[in-house]
Amino acid sequence: MKERIVRSVAGSFVLIGIALGYFVSAYWFLLPAFVGLNLLQSSVTKFCPLELFLDKIKIENKDE
Repeated sequence: MKERIVRSVAGSFVLIGIALGYFVSAYWFLLPAFVGLNLLQSSVTKFCPLELFLDKIKIENKDE
């Protein structure tokens, strides 16, 4: 469950950042770049800030 939420949030932030970068300001392209860097570092270090937040609000992994 947590992995699905993390992927959904990351994908949404990337799409929102691209849309805002295109329609509002090119500076918004930094948002998907930041998300991409965070995904890359979490794949190496296994540390994800969103997972810590999900742990605090008691979202647990459930087998589907």
